[in-house]
Amino acid sequence: MSGDVIDMEKLEKLAEVAVKVGLDLQKGQDLVITAPVAAMPLVRFITKHAYLAGGGLVTAFYNDEVTTLMRYQHAENSTFDRAAGWLYKGMAEAYANGAARLAISGDNPMLLSSQDPDKVARANRAMSTAYKPALEKISNFEINWNIVSYPNPSWAKQMFPELEENAAVRKLADAIFAASRVDVADPVAAWKAHNAALHSRSTWLNGQNFASLHFKGPGTDLTVGLADGHEWHGGASVAKNGVTCNPNIPTEEVFTTPHAHRVDGVASSTKPLSHQGTLIDNIQVRFEAGRIVEAKASKGEEVLKKVLETDEGASRLGEVALVPHSSPISASGLLFFNTLFDENAACHIALGQCYSKCFVDGANLTPEQIAAQGGNSSLIHIDWMIGSGAVDVDGVKHDGTRVPVMRKGEWA
Repeated sequence: MSGDVIDMEKLEKLAEVAVKVGLDLQKGQDLVITAPVAAMPLVRFITKHAYLAGGGLVTAFYNDEVTTLMRYQHAENSTFDRAAGWLYKGMAEAYANGAARLAISGDNPMLLSSQDPDKVARANRAMSTAYKPALEKISNFEINWNIVSYPNPSWAKQMFPELEENAAVRKLADAIFAASRVDVADPVAAWKAHNAALHSRSTWLNGQNFASLHFKGPGTDLTVGLADGHEWHGGASVAKNGVTCNPNIPTEEVFTTPHAHRVDGVASSTKPLSHQGTLIDNIQVRFEAGRIVEAKASKGEEVLKKVLETDEGASRLGEVALVPHSSPISASGLLFFNTLFDENAACHIALGQCYSKCFVDGANLTPEQIAAQGGNSSLIHIDWMIGSGAVDVDGVKHDGTRVPVMRKGEWA
C-alpha cells in the first residue's frame, strides 16, 4: 500500500509505540510477530524499531486470507480436526525462553462467514487446543506482549463498503492512528498520560473491593460476582518477567476477573462480535450460577453455540471490563468488526480463560489456587460488548451496599 494512501510517518510512529510502549522490548530480547501478509509495511517498521531498541532476533509469521479460504474449499474433511501443533509448541518454547510477543490484527472479519460453520468450529477448536501452551504464557502475563492493527484492504472494505478501496484504507488507517494515539506530536508521552488515568480508575476500584457488579440496561440485568482476591488492572501492566507492557493498543478499559460460578441474570450484546471470520450479532444469553444456560443470536447463532461447547469453561466468564461510553473509539461512531477496537468502545465481558494477573499476588498463585478463588480456565478467551450509553453499573459490596460506578455509560 503506497504512502499516498497510508501516512507512512504515522505508521512508523505506530511501530515505535508498539515496540517502546506496547512491549517495552528489552535489550537482547527476541520478538515473535504474527501478521496478515498485507501488514508487511508495519512489520518492517516494527522490525526496524525492535533492532534499534537493541532487541534480539525478530521472527515474523504471516497468514494469508486466500490460502485460508483454499483450506475450506479444497481440504479433506478430516484435516479440520487438526492444527499445526509443532508451530505453537515452537512459539511456547520461544516465550519460555524469554521472547516477547506481538500480534498485528487486521484480517477480513467476514472471511469465513460463508463457510461451513461446523468446519469453522472444528478448526477453531483444534487451533485453540494446539495454541494453549503458548496462550497460557500470554494470558498468565509470563511475557511482555502487545497487539496493534494494520488497515488491511479487505477489513477496510468491510467497514466502508460505500468507498473505493484506497479511500476505505485511508479512512481506516486514520481511525487506527487516532485510536492508537499516534496522530499527536509525542505519542509516547500521550500514552504515559493515558496509562496514568487508567491506573487511577483501577486504583479506586481496588479500594472499593466490590463483591459483584450489577449491569442494568436494555436486555441486560446481570450480576457479575467477582473472584475472591480479584485485582483491577488497566493500561500498562507489569508482566511476570518484570517488563511493563501495554498489551492492547488501543485500550480504554479497566478489567478484572469474575467468579466463574457467581454470574447470574441476562445479558444482551450492544455491538456485533466478529469471531474467526464470522459475525455474531444480537447475542442474548442467560447465566445461572456462572454458566450460560441459554444463548441466542440473530446472526451467527450456530457458531456461538459451537464456541460455548468448546470446553467446560467456555460458557463461563474469564473477564469483566469497564469502558466509558464517551471513549474515543465509541465517540468515533465507527463499528470496527474487530474486538481490539470494539471492546474499547463499551463495557464488555469475556467468555473463557481468565487472566491470573487479575488476582492479588497472581504471579505466585498456582492454577489450582486461581480456580479455588473463582478463576475460570478454558481454551478460549472471547470478548463481547454489553455496554452502551443506556447501561448503568453498580458495585455491590460484601455487606450489600450499592455504590454507583457508571450511569448512562459514564463513570459516576
